[in-house]
Amino acid sequence: MSLDSHYDAIIVGSGFGGSVTAYRLAEAGKRVLVLERGRPYPPGSFTRSPYRARESFWDPPRGLVGMYHYWSFKGIDALVSAGLGGGSLIYANVFIRKDENWFVHEDMSDGGYEYWPVNREDLDPHYDRVEQMLNLQRYPFDHEPYASTPKTIAFKEAAEANGLEWFLPQLAVTFANKDRPPVPGEVIQEDLVNLHGRTRTTCQLCGECDVGCNYGAKNTLDYNYLTHAKHHGAEIRTLADVRRIGPRATGNGYEVVYADLGEHPEQPTTFELTCDHLILSAGTLGTTNLLLKNRSAFPGLSRKLGSRFCGNGDLLTLALNTTKVTDGVREPRIVDPGYGPVITSTARMPDASDPGGSGRGFYLQDAGFPQHLAWILHVISAPKQLWRWREGATYLLKNWIQGTPDSEVTGHIADLMLPSELSSGGLPLLGMGRDVPDGRMYLRNGHLDIDWRKASGSDEYFNRLRNTSRDFATALGGRFADNPLWFLKRVITVHPLGGAPMGRHAGEGVVDAYGNVFGHPGLHIADGSVMPGPTGPNPSFTIAALADRFADQIIDPDRRAAEAAAS
Repeated sequence: MSLDSHYDAIIVGSGFGGSVTAYRLAEAGKRVLVLERGRPYPPGSFTRSPYRARESFWDPPRGLVGMYHYWSFKGIDALVSAGLGGGSLIYANVFIRKDENWFVHEDMSDGGYEYWPVNREDLDPHYDRVEQMLNLQRYPFDHEPYASTPKTIAFKEAAEANGLEWFLPQLAVTFANKDRPPVPGEVIQEDLVNLHGRTRTTCQLCGECDVGCNYGAKNTLDYNYLTHAKHHGAEIRTLADVRRIGPRATGNGYEVVYADLGEHPEQPTTFELTCDHLILSAGTLGTTNLLLKNRSAFPGLSRKLGSRFCGNGDLLTLALNTTKVTDGVREPRIVDPGYGPVITSTARMPDASDPGGSGRGFYLQDAGFPQHLAWILHVISAPKQLWRWREGATYLLKNWIQGTPDSEVTGHIADLMLPSELSSGGLPLLGMGRDVPDGRMYLRNGHLDIDWRKASGSDEYFNRLRNTSRDFATALGGRFADNPLWFLKRVITVHPLGGAPMGRHAGEGVVDAYGNVFGHPGLHIADGSVMPGPTGPNPSFTIAALADRFADQIIDPDRRAAEAAAS
């Protein structure tokens, strides 16, 4: 084995856990290699055309190495990302710290659902570091044109009508350069040229955050943590899909075998590497799947592998055909959910652990969608919209064939674009919170599967969230609608968590409070799989903060012992 194939640390995955860890270890002088199964996405590389849409999906045996990886399990579907920067490529940019009271300590041996071996005080210094690196900014609702954002105004009105706390969360989006007012489309000034070597511009309010930002306005991980990691000497290999892991046959450390998907993803060439520290950051589904498939190589691995799965309470509902009263007359409300970043604001429902709260708490956010989806909704809002097009087309046709045509037809053409209630008056509502982490991940016929049923423990939570969403729709003079999957007794999550949970010992979790796998020195996990339960708000901030904490202990192994003694 060549020394060139041995690293101080190999990191599998470049999402919030992997990118943070890569930067911290490279900055500390470690020889670091990041293996990312997806490809890089510089500005302008996210496809928008229908004929290339298929290329955006992930299925290497079919030659597809796009960023969307969709999983379907019993009762729940999950959408995750493959690409340099992981989930940051397609998430909605929201950064909210896990509520102090939501680091629950329930008795796991007496029917409890989760036990967090860390608390808010432990993570706040790491939240601070992440916040600084990602240049988080709030939606500039006090400046034009942002102050006129219809969906933000509507969501604020609905939250206040329901007596809920409304606020503008921090977003990983650049709206303004340092010491400059927010301006859409201004060139972003970077202290360190990003690893793509491409120009970025401030948010242009196109609503395309979840399909990849072609302007580079999203502060995705390739523009910050990964750029800095590379600057400090980290090596990054993309289209490197890790297939096999295990302890080295001789000596300490681990072996890693990955498939190079670059030229022939259907029949890739494999490569073998070794390392002293192996950090699994392939996400909840990727990391758990990898450990389950290689379990025989890790004798004594905790029997809790695959446990504590949840979807962070994700539920998408809709407020349709919203209206407002003007001068005593009810008229359609313009919400225009495709204008602005996907999420601009949020409302919080307290939890039983909060003073005066009850039930399991959650957050509700003003989800949006790309403008090109609004066009699709505009056209299919039949029959009214199609009838309008029929009338307009008939007029134009008659006008063209008559002897003295009306030469001023601009207004008639413009009428075809009149707002349709479906595209302009609807507001998607994204909820997430403290569902019950009682799902189980396992292999079935060699493939990852999950035993999860919302009725098993989370029905009360979801019903409470749906009722609140219905109240929001009512406050906006609209009609509440469930996600169609709800009628199939299914939900979809974009925040899968658990599978390799933290615990106080191997009988409670797979890793300790510093991400070290019990019984396997040098093996670490830093991603959403270590969560012993839901984070409540969007998980990215907490995953990144935990990864920063874990990196401290890898860099300075004595830190853990010192902190434990101090406590």
